[in-house]
Amino acid sequence: MRRVVFLGPPGAGKGTQAARCAREQNLPHIATGDLLRQNVESGTPLGCKAKAFMDRGELVPDDLVIGMVDARLGHRDGVEGFLLDGYPRSVPQAEALDRTLRDRRVSLDGVLYFGVAPETLVERLGGRRTCRACKANYHVRFLPPKVPGVCDCGGDLVVREDDRPEAVRRRLDVYRDQTASLVAHYRARSVLHDVDAGGAPDAVAAQVARILDGQVRKARP
Repeated sequence: MRRVVFLGPPGAGKGTQAARCAREQNLPHIATGDLLRQNVESGTPLGCKAKAFMDRGELVPDDLVIGMVDARLGHRDGVEGFLLDGYPRSVPQAEALDRTLRDRRVSLDGVLYFGVAPETLVERLGGRRTCRACKANYHVRFLPPKVPGVCDCGGDLVVREDDRPEAVRRRLDVYRDQTASLVAHYRARSVLHDVDAGGAPDAVAAQVARILDGQVRKARP
């Protein structure tokens, strides 16, 4: 598979798996969350509009995201394939992606859905910490720094606004209400593969590798 979407709720670990998979498969890792945060930090017009939504744990409106992803897929490194992480997040975005790929005379090879129990998601998200200086990510339980509250580079560790408890609950509500319908959308098209993302990262990575290597049959509608 060379054109792949990683789909799943916040905290499912799809970003970690996407980065790992992109390195191993030599594919560009296109993470809309990272692109949006870069725009926020740079104070671009897109970033200013997106920040209010992100701080509340809400999805950034489709019209702000679709054009950005469309332009990114036009870069030279995406011609032979890509790994989309965090996009699409709604059926309208999925339909927009379909149009973009049709214009380029290609199609998706597969969609991997990372399923995790809600209580596990809350634990994962609530414990995340980010270095204010170098932007490295930690987790108070699963990936702690050498010194509590301090990045290994010496910078302060902070809780992202969208990882605070009230924002986490809102993000999961938004996902259930707006994004979960994508599972049915892609399952009906017979391109969906289910991944049990509740286990250890290496075990999840092994599942992903088998799917991308064509060793696992597609999920049935």
